Amino acid sequence: MAEKTTLQKDFYRESGSWLSTVQIWKKCINPNLHFIYLLRITQKHPKNTFSGKFWRLILRHYQIKYGFQIYPETQIGAGLYLGHWGALVINPKAKIGKNCNIAQGVTIAQANRGRNEGVPEIGDEVWIGPNAVLVGNIRIGNNVLIAPNAYVNFNVPSNSVVVGNPAQISPNENATYDYINNKIE
Repeated sequence: MAEKTTLQKDFYRESGSWLSTVQIWKKCINPNLHFIYLLRITQKHPKNTFSGKFWRLILRHYQIKYGFQIYPETQIGAGLYLGHWGALVINPKAKIGKNCNIAQGVTIAQANRGRNEGVPEIGDEVWIGPNAVLVGNIRIGNNVLIAPNAYVNFNVPSNSVVVGNPAQISPNENATYDYINNKIE
């Protein structure tokens, strides 16, 4: 069996099935999947080439249309799942692991000063709920659930649930159980 592409892995998360290129394209009627498709295509093309500039222009149009501010420079692992569309901001220097779910209204931002100056690094199998804010040079471990409306500006260990503003951490070995479906390897 041929190695699956990152794009196929992203679409597998939504459907639970391995899709052909034509099947992927048909699913692009969904704004979330359409944006992921355009993001991954744009990431394949070097920035300073004609094709890179072309795809960045197309992606920019859909960033504005759908409300996703995710740039091709952002390092995002395979199996990205955007639960809903609109008002999503991710700093281009952020790093996000594989099998991550990101809901609407989420901000993953840079802190410009202070002890946490920098951008977040997010592990594998992280579920980020609606309107959560992650800011600064912080590390989010693997298997972490960040509840809706949480404000996180500190490191979070693996196998945790984060709730509230100010956020509180609760250890939980099954933090993302039934929240992250159709995981890819």
